Amino acid sequence: MTKSKTWIKRKNSLPHLFKIMHTPIPTKDDGLKHVLIIKPGYSETLDPDENGIVSLGDILRTTVILHLFPPEHYRVTWLVDKRGVPLLKGNSHIHRLLVVNSFTPHLLLSEWFDIVVNFEKEPGICAVADRIPAWRRYGFRLDPQSRSAVAYDHSDEALSFTMDSSAKRKKAKSWSDILYEMLGHKYIGQPYLLGYQPQSEIRYDVGLNHLIGKKFPLKRWPETYWNNLYDKLSLQHSVCWQQGDNDIDNYIEWIASCRVLVTNDSLGLHIALALGKPVVALFGPTIATEVEGEQLSKILPPLDWDCIPCMENFCIKDNPCMNHITVESVRNTVLDLLATTATMPYSPKAIS
Repeated sequence: MTKSKTWIKRKNSLPHLFKIMHTPIPTKDDGLKHVLIIKPGYSETLDPDENGIVSLGDILRTTVILHLFPPEHYRVTWLVDKRGVPLLKGNSHIHRLLVVNSFTPHLLLSEWFDIVVNFEKEPGICAVADRIPAWRRYGFRLDPQSRSAVAYDHSDEALSFTMDSSAKRKKAKSWSDILYEMLGHKYIGQPYLLGYQPQSEIRYDVGLNHLIGKKFPLKRWPETYWNNLYDKLSLQHSVCWQQGDNDIDNYIEWIASCRVLVTNDSLGLHIALALGKPVVALFGPTIATEVEGEQLSKILPPLDWDCIPCMENFCIKDNPCMNHITVESVRNTVLDLLATTATMPYSPKAIS
């Protein structure tokens, strides 16, 4: 299957013609600027992958740019895959959620926007995005000669990271820094904006977010280490294994119920940061500098290997780097965080 057919295949797999959430299609007489954000999650903005797996973490991380479009001045339409809807629904910065299907391109081509932001590099999506009537465009567009994604103004560096793995590994900027630069702005620490607002009270001292997706199996800390950590922490603290694996709302509620979260580099890490949770995040094959947060504690392997972070699905070493993060180092970091947060009430940081 060619890349240009991916757009059509994904939409034909949905049973409905089109689905619009929140409010009806806005009109241009409302006095607000209209923005279209194209981020269904089919490819990670700073990665070259086009494996078809929807990156929910990438969708959530992209919500940081919504601070640039306050609802009193902008009407934001966000194009998303249906699997990403639970992360965005209820977000007051998003006027309309538009779910991808086979009729979505025709709908968008009949509208007009002040700004179109396309964070997807798939050629078919770029081709449609280029034709949507708009005054200003950011992100990625289609080169009609090479039939591949190229950059609009401010996005050249971001595109270079998808083509040069060494440049991506060496960059010192966070993901949020780069997204803001793609729109011609400077990032100053704004948080993610999670639409769903959990109701859970604190029930556990520590949550163990030990599962990961299929894309990077190497970034999972070994199962025996997780079990050992559980045994050590549960002697004096309430510890809970990951819950809500098949339901994002339940997953968010579980994270909200934990005072401190220990996690691989995964969706749970970003949800916890959006909720303002203290987080202990374990990094190895993925890039730790891409993620930042006021209550984020990062633990990396104490190694000087040139291959870290490799961004690969396989390891050339007999003993992968994640195996070198000790249980004791994670335990001590968790205990330090618990000592400073034990008396703090739960208060979500994200404002939607």
